Parts: sequence; C-alpha cells; structure tokens
Amino acid sequence: MDIAALREKNPEHWMKAAAIRALTLDAVAAANSGHSGMPMGMADVATVLFEKHLKFDASAPKWPDRDRFILSAGHGSMLIYSLLHLCGDAQVTLDQIKNFRQMGALTAGHPENFLLDAVETTTGPLGQGIANAVGFAMAEEIQRAQYGRKLVDHYTYAIVGDGCLMEGISQEAIGLAGRHSLGHLVVLWDNNNITIDGSVELSDRTNQVQRFRASGWHVQEIDGHDPEAIDAALEAAKKAKKPSMIACKTHIALGHAAQDTSKGHGALTDADQMKAAKEAYGWSYGPFEVPADIKSQWEAIGARGAADRAAWEERFAEASKQKQDRFNRAYALDVPKKLSAVVKALKKQISEEKPSVATRKSSEMALAVINPIMPETVGGSADLTGSNNTKTEDLGVFDTDNRRGRYVYWGIREHGMAAAMNGMALHGGIRPYSGTFFCFTDYARPAMRLAALMKIPTVFVMTHDSIGVGEDGPTHQPVEHLAICRATPNTYVFRPADTVETAEAWEVAISSKETPSVMALTRQNLPTLRTEHKLKNMSAQGAYVLAEAENKRQVILIATGSEVSIAMDAKAKLEAEGIGTRVVSMPCMELFAEQDEAYRRRVLPAGAVRVGVEAAVRQGWDQWLLGERARPGKSDFVGMDRFGASAPAGELYEKFGITASNVAEKAKALLS
Repeated sequence: MDIAALREKNPEHWMKAAAIRALTLDAVAAANSGHSGMPMGMADVATVLFEKHLKFDASAPKWPDRDRFILSAGHGSMLIYSLLHLCGDAQVTLDQIKNFRQMGALTAGHPENFLLDAVETTTGPLGQGIANAVGFAMAEEIQRAQYGRKLVDHYTYAIVGDGCLMEGISQEAIGLAGRHSLGHLVVLWDNNNITIDGSVELSDRTNQVQRFRASGWHVQEIDGHDPEAIDAALEAAKKAKKPSMIACKTHIALGHAAQDTSKGHGALTDADQMKAAKEAYGWSYGPFEVPADIKSQWEAIGARGAADRAAWEERFAEASKQKQDRFNRAYALDVPKKLSAVVKALKKQISEEKPSVATRKSSEMALAVINPIMPETVGGSADLTGSNNTKTEDLGVFDTDNRRGRYVYWGIREHGMAAAMNGMALHGGIRPYSGTFFCFTDYARPAMRLAALMKIPTVFVMTHDSIGVGEDGPTHQPVEHLAICRATPNTYVFRPADTVETAEAWEVAISSKETPSVMALTRQNLPTLRTEHKLKNMSAQGAYVLAEAENKRQVILIATGSEVSIAMDAKAKLEAEGIGTRVVSMPCMELFAEQDEAYRRRVLPAGAVRVGVEAAVRQGWDQWLLGERARPGKSDFVGMDRFGASAPAGELYEKFGITASNVAEKAKALLS
C-alpha cells in the first residue's frame, strides 16, 4: 500500500484519520493489551462517516433523533474511543485514553453502553452488534410511523468485521433486515481478509457481497482508504430503499510492519515499529499528542450536529402535549398510570372466575390489557406465535407496508430475535418482548446474557417450560434452563403458578428499567390458586405464603409454576394426617433474594422441614432449602436429575416422581 500517495491525495483528511491511528497505537502500547489493527484499517471510513454523514452532537450524546453508530467489531474499541475524544465528548478525556483497559476507566477493553453515553451498545461478542443494529433500525421505523418524520428520522450505521459475518447470528440479522427493507440501516464491512488465526481463507470462502445481495440488500464495493469513494458510497446508501452494505476493502494495521497479517489484529507494542508507522503517516508528535489544529477540526465535526439537534428541539416543542408526554414517558421507561389499575382488574376477574389455563395463555391475557395502554410495546415470536401466545389483537403486524405494526414475525431466528430486541430496547422508546420455547433459550443465550450485562429490560417469553411439554420429548423439555437463567446476574426469572401470578409478573417485568426478565410459562393448563383477590402485587416480593398450615406447622413446601398446585395437593395429604404444612409460592427467586431479611424469615421461618418442588434440576435451590435458617439435614427436593422422555405430560410427572404423594412422603421422611 502506497501510504505516501494516500497522504498526498487528501492531506487534510489523512491527518484527521492519522490522529485515530496514532492514539490507537499509543493507548494499546500503554495498556500492553488490545487490538490495534482494526482502528488503523478503518480510520478512513470512520473519519468520512463522522465528518460528512453521521448526525450527532458530541455535547448531547443521548439526543433522541441522533444517528446511531454501532461498532459491531467491538475488539477495535480504540476506534470509537479515539473518535469520541477527538470530537470533544466530555466523558472520553485524554486521561481516559491513556488509561485504556485499566481498572476504573470508562475506556474498557470492549465498548460498554453502561460506561459511556455515546456507546449505543455493548459489543465484543462478534455478530451481536450487527443484530443489535437491525433492532435499532426496526425501532426507528416503528417510531417514525408513530410520531412522524419531524420527530424521528435517523440512520443506524454499523461497522462489522469478517468475524461478525462468520458468526451464524449475522445471517439471521441480514435475512431479517432484507426482508423488512430497512432502508435506514447502513453496514460498513471492514473487508481486510484477516482473522486471529490468519487469512479468512483458512476457514471460509463465502462471497459476502453475493450473500448480502441474495438477502435483499443494496451492496457497494469500494476502496476503504479512498475518502471520496467512501463519501459517495455513503450518499448512495442513504438514498437506497433497502438496507445497505458497503464492502470497504481495507488493510488491517495500515502502515505498520504487521499490516495485512494476523499479528496486525492484536496489540502492536514494539516501539521501533510504532515509530516507523508514525513516520509513514507523517505523524511527528509525541505519545498521546494531537496538535491543536487537528483537534480543533475534529471538535468542529463533533459540534456539527448541534444545529440539527436545536432544530429538532424546536419541532418537538411544537408537537402536541399529548405526543410530547407519550414520547418522553416511553424514553424514560416510565409505565402509564393506568398499568396498576388494569392489572388489578384482571387479577380480580381471574380470582372470581377461577379459570384453568396454561400460563402461556395467562400471559396473553395479561398482554391483552397491557398492550393497548402501552404503545411502546413491540411483541413477536420465533415462528411460534400460536404456541407462545404473544400476539394480541391490537398490535398489527410490522411489515414493509405497515410500519405502525407492533408484532414481529421473527422466523426461526432465536438468537437474532433476542439480539434485535436488545437493539430495540437500546434505541430507546420501545419495550420489546418476544417468545420461543424455553428449551431454545440455548439459541438465544448470548443475547440474553448481554441484555443483563447492558442493564436493559428486554422481556424473553419462554413457553413450554418443563416436562409438561409431553410428547415432544426430551429435546424440547427444558430441565437445566431455569438454573442457567437464574445463574445469570441481573436477570429476573419468573415462573408463575397461575394467571394471577402471571399478570403480576408482567407488571414487574414491564415496569423494570435495568433488568431483563425471563417468563417461564407452561404448555399445560393450571388451576387458579389465587382465589382471594389481593390488591398487592405478591409476586413482586419474589415469594410469599400462598397457604398457611392448618395444624401445627411442621413442613414448608416451596414450589414454582406448575408444581405449586402439586404442593397444594401434597399439603392436603399432610394436613389429613395432622401434619401442619405451609405452601410458599416462589415465582421469582431473584426478587425474593432482594427482600429484607425480616420478610424472608417470615416466609421461611426456622423450625419446619423444607421440600422444594420444581420440574427442573435442583441447582439454585439450596439457598432456600439449606440456608435461610433451615434445619440442618431436614430438607429435600422433588424435581429432575435427568432429561425427560416422550409421553403424555401426566405420565411423565408420575414417572419422574413429581407428584403430591411423593412430595408428602419426602416431607414425612424428614420428620421421622
């Protein structure tokens, strides 16, 4: 690559891009850790994007109608940190650049949305960012239809690498974006042909250009170091009616001895090689030094969007008060005042009518009263709409001819669905929820984990939650999945016992601002257990006394979901023998753990023996069976310790001993 020719062709552009490259080399060298090559290779693309196309204001990084910039190839984090520092972002000071990857720094190894306001999403796990970007673009389309182009009219730009496009989630995302003609989505592919192991050809021969075209995208191929070509391609992309992919042919670690090699992917710290690279750039300044003229040019870029923001604020002020209030409430993640009332009304109705329904149907009943009063909710399903019960009559279907539609047919794309939902939540103003079978959390797991890490309240509706699935057999019967979800920090896992608890769980989930929720719901019908109407949301406490002992209390049965009714039947058997038994319903362990010790002791007092009942593995239960002042050696668990089988649900519960009789016998054995 002729660096001198690049410098001479457009010297002003070159020096702005060189500032990114120099800061990257300095920060990675100081940390002795990181990834230098991608920021060095994509500096030209990023410079043109920020200078001439990206609508943003460095002084107001959360302005609602800004363009969204997503660095899907998050290992190249010094690209975004350099850009933010150069543009004058108040959070990314020079000290933050100098402390790249160090304890307490905002400039973490991979971009974290909860550390920096201008980082739209946490990236690093490859492929997540491009799928998030699809969710961002869908959210923009929905909100533009709801509020009008005067208030919502922006683009989502994503930089992706070869690794992002190898991950399977990328095809789920690409296919979805093409299907929905997301014309405000632009993906810039860092086409450098290098991975950690070596050239891409070691493991892949996919023609990415043909792949995107086949999926319904507008595609261009350019020299990623030619600013005029980059500018023209971005102009064309913004005019396209389809999502756009620009294949930017670049050189990883441009100008360095490691250029175009796998070594260029990682940390470039050799002092002599760094010096030679900077000399090639014409960069004669010291470590972390950016000359005033170049910094001022970049700060002008950072301030360029201030006029757009001010104009938007004027338009927003001219909107009706009703529209302003709805917009502000949705972006603040506040729920409408009506929410509590409609949930209470549903609970009262259910307590009186006492239906026997599956909690997946209970969930639909709750959504039927929530969705009409929360226009920010967007639902969907991974090709299981009739099974997940996530579609209510008022939603309409999101499609190319109906951007107001709030229901998404995601197709068989659990991973892409979950990541795109995260993108919707991160975009702001949208409350996404969608469903699949609980067993298929395995496919969605990386995105579910990132929702928890990023502190966003995505709701994952997971039906068919146990061996109660029945004849579909062990491949579809989750046994370890509750434990996996509960092991994930900052996640609420709800397993409601009836429709009343399901409505309460939805009220908590849809009110959450920083915690995602997993709704584990049954396929089989369950009786209404909460027959006495209570205004209080009992499930919000995580666990509560559903039924008190009639005789002197000797046993506490703790159960969740479909097994609470089994615990109630076991209680009846034990009480008939004079053994006082309390039944505790525990719809959300995480919320119960958040309660104060005094409340937890009232629900689980010392003295009685304890039996946990859940059609899943025991892992995670010992906190309540062995801790919380439990009697040593006086607890047991009735559940699963193996995979299920293919048979009617009732027969499976008998086969695996999850019955009222077995629960009662376990309790009596502990009393002997």
